[in-house]
Amino acid sequence: MLIEPTGTDDERAAVLHHALQHVGSAEFSVWVDEPGGHFDDIACAQGLAGVRDLLQLRLDLPIEERTDLVTRPFRPGIDDEAWLRVNNRAFAWHREQGHLTQTDLDERKRETWFDPEGFLLHDDPDDGSLAGFCWTKVHHDEEPALGEIFAIASDPDAQGRGLGRSLVVAGLTHLASQGLTVGMLYVDADNGPARKLYDKLGFHIHQRRRLYLVDTEGRCA
Repeated sequence: MLIEPTGTDDERAAVLHHALQHVGSAEFSVWVDEPGGHFDDIACAQGLAGVRDLLQLRLDLPIEERTDLVTRPFRPGIDDEAWLRVNNRAFAWHREQGHLTQTDLDERKRETWFDPEGFLLHDDPDDGSLAGFCWTKVHHDEEPALGEIFAIASDPDAQGRGLGRSLVVAGLTHLASQGLTVGMLYVDADNGPARKLYDKLGFHIHQRRRLYLVDTEGRCA
């Protein structure tokens, strides 16, 4: 469930209370866009604690930086296994991204926004294995249309080569080549290394989204 930043905190709290009563506390989770200064207190009064902040970052396209990193488009049905291996190794720590299956990937490939040309892969020049990727996504329903870095990672064995920055630049360059003027991505607020990279590339915080769960750990005490 998502509660967007419309109305006052008290009005949104009423929506939160109604949803909590309808769903039940055992399974309840909600994302709240731009929670105000006392929204945590309101949520705590209903037994909910803010446990995660997700930032939407944006920047203007095109960017000045370029990369000579060689990438190629994803090949559905051919690159699936290699991509899942690299993705799950790279995101082993991540709540959602780190345990994807073939079924998960197939569902994404059926999305109307899926474009293998914007799903950029980088192969290790020494052995040809998949070393990293930058998966982009275009939001045509936004005005102006947004070009998203949907997922990006390098295999743990390939880290330390500066691939992360080069892959982001490759993705943003691809999005700009499609005529897009705004790039965006989501990142956890506590992901220091990623935020440092994105800051250097010129991203700024556009929106903060907070996840609230039933407080089972005494966070509100």
